[in-house]
Amino acid sequence: MKVFAVAAAVLALSVPSFSQSPKATESVKVGGKSISIVYSAPSVRGRQIFGDGGLISHDPNYPVWRAGANSATAFHTDADLVVNGLAVPAGDYTLYVNVQDPDNWELIVNKQTGQWGLTYKQSEDLGRVKMAMSKPAAVVEVCKYTLADVGGGKVKLDLAWEKHSATVPITVK
Repeated sequence: MKVFAVAAAVLALSVPSFSQSPKATESVKVGGKSISIVYSAPSVRGRQIFGDGGLISHDPNYPVWRAGANSATAFHTDADLVVNGLAVPAGDYTLYVNVQDPDNWELIVNKQTGQWGLTYKQSEDLGRVKMAMSKPAAVVEVCKYTLADVGGGKVKLDLAWEKHSATVPITVK
């Protein structure tokens, strides 16, 4: 029994812990209305993240990624939105990203909420939109969302991690 306990302890220490990804929140107010994203921010830590053989390719929902770590990425809006052509009524959603092609991502707005990040139901998708891709000047070590008010009731959502940055325009109705 002691051998089993020691082996279990060694295994626990040698397996990367995804619970180490800290919680993060990004939010913006436009016209008195709030838009927020709550996610866990994983780090690269020298690993390949996207593409064949990358960390994400081992997830059970691949090529759909939870767009963070741990719990699914929560998206809240007080206002009705248009996300790159997709009508998103005020409310709570989950964000996922289709990373099948690491250079052409799709943002997925999903109606299911409160689930663990690997619990994805395509039947709950509100819709999918293309994201504009770019390469950051340096590796983005920690996954980061940014919501920027660009004026005129418009917001830019940016998701950056590893060697990828993806943006999508949002219009507040």
